[in-house]
Amino acid sequence: MSIKVIAFDADDTLWVNEPYFQETEHKFCQLLEDYLPQHSVSQELFKIQMENLSLYGYGVKAFVLSMVETALKVTENTLNVTVIEKVLENGKELLAKPIELLDGVEDVLNALKGNFRLVVATKGDLLDQERKLKKSGLEHFFHHIEIMSDKKEKDYLKLIRHLDIQPEEFLMIGNSLKSDVLPVLAIGGHAVHVPYHITWAHEKIEHNVEHENFRSITTINEILSHVAL
Repeated sequence: MSIKVIAFDADDTLWVNEPYFQETEHKFCQLLEDYLPQHSVSQELFKIQMENLSLYGYGVKAFVLSMVETALKVTENTLNVTVIEKVLENGKELLAKPIELLDGVEDVLNALKGNFRLVVATKGDLLDQERKLKKSGLEHFFHHIEIMSDKKEKDYLKLIRHLDIQPEEFLMIGNSLKSDVLPVLAIGGHAVHVPYHITWAHEKIEHNVEHENFRSITTINEILSHVAL
């Protein structure tokens, strides 16, 4: 591989994220269990999140807005204002969660930094992702930070043009096959999948990936055996 740039997804690749969202969603479903069973509230929330993606994008703020809309729909606009207050409070708590780095991340970044340009390529809310990166203590490892509204082929091509490289010189590492792997392979880049034990339903795919530019590893440390240092 003639790799010049290695890009990392952030949430659930560099640090813990999805468990915090699931914890907040569980609290939300408990708030509304007098109206619907918790699993039904969860299904309704996911449906509304999908409907709102093109409007709000990804991240905590979009999540909170979808929870408010779900609460209004489930209760047919009859809910007590204290429920909305609790949803907002839980959203702020989610934004304030500590940054817990995943095992091996710092060691891998230290090993790679002198040999490649390192990039963060993540989607979500701009302010929240900037805050998490700053709190993580990892910012100094990266040549460039790209907080994307989405991770489709056109978004990666834009990033690659900005980095002034060819697709075959780009390697993406992340926990989502849908967002971090498939679009990168489609444009001629390389991708490594590092599974995380919890994955948001929207990021799941139902088929295996087979491609000469694709690797799947168990832990992020294994990337060091797949690139030339």
